[in-house]
Amino acid sequence: MSAAIIGFSLKTSAYLAEIFRAALASVDWGQTEVGLSIGMNRSQIYRRIVLPQAMLNALPATGNTFISLIKDTSVAFALGVSELFAEGKMIAAESLRFFETFLVVGLIYWLVIIVYSRLQNWLEKKLNHSLQR
Repeated sequence: MSAAIIGFSLKTSAYLAEIFRAALASVDWGQTEVGLSIGMNRSQIYRRIVLPQAMLNALPATGNTFISLIKDTSVAFALGVSELFAEGKMIAAESLRFFETFLVVGLIYWLVIIVYSRLQNWLEKKLNHSLQR
């Protein structure tokens, strides 16, 4: 279990680091200059101006990374971790009903992804509301 957690953490943290780096780079330097010109210090500029814009830009890619992580959990079976796909494999081997078992496992993964996608879509719309004119 700990090997799976470490492996998934390292893979996902590399993707997230690049996502957040790109999100910070996507905020125009002029935003920082405006903050400096009105007398804000660097921490106030990042907290009030840069980070809210960067997080809004990073939200879709972050959500996609977490969806990929949910799907990748089936790989943990190779390390001996009993997760959803592994349980489905064991149930299918006991009952010899492979098609039905894997269909249910696939539907469970699909439903989890759909629910997460809808929550992410709702969050994006809620946060983008301030940008609407």
